[in-house]
Amino acid sequence: MLERQFPVITALTERMLTVGLMDAATRLAAQIFITTVPLLFALGAFASDSVRNTMVDSLRAVFGIHGGAAQQVQEVLHASGSAGELRQTTGIIGILMAVVAATSASRALTRICNDSWRLRKASTRIAAWRWLAWIAAMMVMLVCQGPVRNGFGVGLWLGVPLTFVLSVSLWWWTQHLLLAKRVPWLPLLPGALLCAISVTGLSLTARVYMPNALNRALDQYGALGLVLTCLSWLIVISVALTFSIAAGAVLAQNAPLDRVLGTPAALKPAAD
Repeated sequence: MLERQFPVITALTERMLTVGLMDAATRLAAQIFITTVPLLFALGAFASDSVRNTMVDSLRAVFGIHGGAAQQVQEVLHASGSAGELRQTTGIIGILMAVVAATSASRALTRICNDSWRLRKASTRIAAWRWLAWIAAMMVMLVCQGPVRNGFGVGLWLGVPLTFVLSVSLWWWTQHLLLAKRVPWLPLLPGALLCAISVTGLSLTARVYMPNALNRALDQYGALGLVLTCLSWLIVISVALTFSIAAGAVLAQNAPLDRVLGTPAALKPAAD
């Protein structure tokens, strides 16, 4: 009875169980965190001062960090010693290993996309370069967050809608990329919109919640408190993203959006 009256809700509940919402989101958050730390050191070692300053501004814009937390970020990106010394310490091989390890986040997100659409894992030969491309795109997006959120100097009235549009584009492209083009563009739009709404809403919330939470954790527990607070917030973001991608797939596979978006019959539930 419930399945006949509310097919989308029933399908969404079943899909969340298939994806494993909390397990998948926690795994994704952990991989993103593990990815971010070495890449921040790499950015501090090889990026120019202007790029590092833009990165700091972007992290401040995203999380609204200030005080001790902002100082910690500043120290990571502007590590003590000359850039040459830091490059020697880090090494090209170390940077390459960090980039390769960073693909763990791409692989975790790819698994979420595959499970959401009930697709088999693509071959490594097809997927490997896509993992690296996604990491590169996310780093560029993160570096650009400060200017974008400020509306390139115009203000938040332009920055917020611009951030939303870019977020839709990013998550639309992300799904298409990581699913190896096995799903057409239009059926991926609901998931992209839901991801953009979730990320934009959480980013606005972070500007209110995160500054005090980060500084309080830093004062009470030191750097460990900073790590735990950031990881907890990443789990919240990952839950929202996982839910949004899976919900977008369910909406695109079921009536009435399946006809509007032209979802191929092969991607629809067997009951259809």
